[in-house]
Amino acid sequence: MTVTKPPTAAEDTAPEETGTRTAGRGRLVLRRLVRNRLGLGGGMFIVLLFVGAFVSPLLYPWDYRTQDDYALLMPPSPEHWFGTTKLGEDLFAQCMRGLQKSLLIGLLVGVISTGVASVVGAVAGYFGKATDRALMWLVDLLLVLPSFLIVAILSPAFRGKSWLLLVLLLSAFGWMIASRIVRGMTLTLREREYVLAAKFAGMPAWRIIARHIIPNMASVLIIDATVGVGVAILAETSLSFFGFGIQPPDVSLGTLIASGTESALTFNWLFTFPSGLLILTVLAVNFFGDALRDALDPSSKRARVRSKR
Repeated sequence: MTVTKPPTAAEDTAPEETGTRTAGRGRLVLRRLVRNRLGLGGGMFIVLLFVGAFVSPLLYPWDYRTQDDYALLMPPSPEHWFGTTKLGEDLFAQCMRGLQKSLLIGLLVGVISTGVASVVGAVAGYFGKATDRALMWLVDLLLVLPSFLIVAILSPAFRGKSWLLLVLLLSAFGWMIASRIVRGMTLTLREREYVLAAKFAGMPAWRIIARHIIPNMASVLIIDATVGVGVAILAETSLSFFGFGIQPPDVSLGTLIASGTESALTFNWLFTFPSGLLILTVLAVNFFGDALRDALDPSSKRARVRSKR
């Protein structure tokens, strides 16, 4: 005679109820996001920026390194959409190349910083005691250090090497504040019933953190990553503007703005187009981040107002 073990409450309801709950929340978040026109426009503009930065070089006849000796400092025209530099380089091609670097660096720094913050904050909050004190001491130390100055000092040592080193430098100083937020939330989540049940069942600590702690902070982490992208783009542009970031012969929005500053009142397109792209990019990221916050945070007043319309 075969005895069938009755499923536990968690086994019986978890797949169906969790799937239904996740789908329902996903539809609610999407509805809130769609109704936020400013945020939706920002998200669509970010997509257009990525498409333009990575697809247009394949279709545009000019390369960012090519020089047109017959078009030196020419204003925008059908042949050169953003005009040319004093060496005859096509500014549109250079802006798209610079936008590639800024978007990639911003995206990577935002994701890496949020990942480090979630791990450090969750580990500190879950284990507490000596682990918490040691990690928070490290966070406080890094918060005191002048990150921009340190990156500026270290970046010349990596001159001529991969720009991914700049991503690591920016990521190393971009996770501390978020880790404190994650730690505070973990202190609350570790006392929840499902976390205590998993602990008493013998589940390893790393698995509890990965399956029960961090997923319940997903909305906060997504918002932090989105905001971090905009901050990282500004940081990379600032470093490149002062000569500490992307180095020639490569270009970024920061190097283009720096080279066009002296011509801002004479050959204004050299300054207007790179700086305009930077402003629009950061604004789009911030608008999209605000929309995500309103859509993911059920306590957001603006989200409730939009969902009732």
